[in-house]
Amino acid sequence: MRYRLIGTDSAYHFELASTGTLICGRAVTSDLAIIDPTVSRHHADLIVGDGGVNVRDVGSSNGTFVNGVKIDQSFVGVGDAVTFGKVAFRLEAVADTPVPTPPAASGPPGGTIVRQIPRTPAKTFEDSGNLHSAMASADPAEKDRQKLAILLEVSKGLTKAADTDALLAKVADYVFQILEADRCAILLNEGDHMVQKVARDKRSATVAYQVPQSIVRTVVDDKVAVLSDNAGEDTRFGGQSILMQQVRSAICAPLISSEDRVLGVLYVDNFSLAKRFQESDLDFLIAFAGIVAVAIENANFAERSRREALTRSNFERFFTPQLAARIANAEEAIRLGGEKRHIAVLFSDIRGFTALSETLNPDVMAKHLTEYFTEMVDCVFRHGGTLDKFIGDAVMAQWGAPIAETDDADRAVAAAIEMQEQLDVLNARWRAEGRPELKIGIGINVGDAFAGNIGSERRLEYTVIGDTVNVASRLCSKAKGGEIIISEDCRRVLQTPPALEALEPLELKNKSQPVPAFRVQR
Repeated sequence: MRYRLIGTDSAYHFELASTGTLICGRAVTSDLAIIDPTVSRHHADLIVGDGGVNVRDVGSSNGTFVNGVKIDQSFVGVGDAVTFGKVAFRLEAVADTPVPTPPAASGPPGGTIVRQIPRTPAKTFEDSGNLHSAMASADPAEKDRQKLAILLEVSKGLTKAADTDALLAKVADYVFQILEADRCAILLNEGDHMVQKVARDKRSATVAYQVPQSIVRTVVDDKVAVLSDNAGEDTRFGGQSILMQQVRSAICAPLISSEDRVLGVLYVDNFSLAKRFQESDLDFLIAFAGIVAVAIENANFAERSRREALTRSNFERFFTPQLAARIANAEEAIRLGGEKRHIAVLFSDIRGFTALSETLNPDVMAKHLTEYFTEMVDCVFRHGGTLDKFIGDAVMAQWGAPIAETDDADRAVAAAIEMQEQLDVLNARWRAEGRPELKIGIGINVGDAFAGNIGSERRLEYTVIGDTVNVASRLCSKAKGGEIIISEDCRRVLQTPPALEALEPLELKNKSQPVPAFRVQR
């Protein structure tokens, strides 16, 4: 006895071989290839036995069901229902005598043949000449061979596209070489709606027309490819745009990403019933659309990588590696301009540096500063801060831009305390080596400032500017060697403040009133 699986609400039909293990899955190399997003690449194994089929689920994502019950392994008898993911079948017995091929299902009234089949990403495809005319005179086997060769060549061609726009233009070129189509359109998903990126006729002229939305909605919502050989009379696509644009035959396939997301749709149509698309055209466009989806993903990835590389080249010198990665992945990261941000700003400055530099030769001074700056920057980074810049012998750092945390002020104060502690360690080593010691004063302020990329398109510098920054700098100038002075605004937002000593309000440049300040006790 032989058996076959018949799709209960799909066009799938599988004759089951009576020897060996049959692999069922979404992979095109499967014995039972079910191209549906709810089916895993290797979904289940089937073995034909006496009276039916043994079915074993192999860890599929969406499960295997027999008569509505989820199973790990089960025997399926004649008449039983078995469902892989959401694709249902019924097992039938087949007589050993040849079975006539069933006639094609009739479509809706008006002679319209409509077929919907699930679409999954294919793997690869490049360049050729005018292909549909060359294939027209070939026998069926030769046509299949030529189509496979075309897919391989086109996959190579699409990988050479410089960017997404060039890629889409190439896709349209290939459509007209492969199919006898009057028009081609490509729509891409941008946010929550589809945007038409390409609309061309077979003469390569850009045309002003909108893809029928009734067709697009069906393709996107159901993730299916659609063929209609008389779209105007197709009962599912009742939009007026189909009639107004005189669409006669149309194919539309979704562009589905590797994450099962609809990237867009590929649509072709023609105006003449004499050039009706066939089911072989639909199968071919499905494979083509899968390769296009992979190419679009690759192009998007390449563009994103270029953007991230530019961002990192500007930022990773100033941010911790983790923060630099977050910024590189953020939208609009390399745009000129900026925004108002609530930040904590730290300035540290070496006391008596000018006099010290006059006593040391340049090489010794450079070595001294390099060791000092390395330790100070590490302190900033360990507490999640951003190195804004070096200003002579001063260090400017900030917390809160471009990415803020709830405890930015606490981080800034903790970094300042560690900077003084690490300088004590450095001084002990330098003293043992007979090298001069350094003393630094630190000032911290919290408030709103402008933060963003300043510069030219060739070189951007991320910085913060404003009165908040100026006050932090002036607090630093008031701090003696070994001191950390913070503003009242900083003290007020500390979640876990250290021991503080209130100072007499400080007279600061460009401030009409003395500014309340506090010394951090270490």
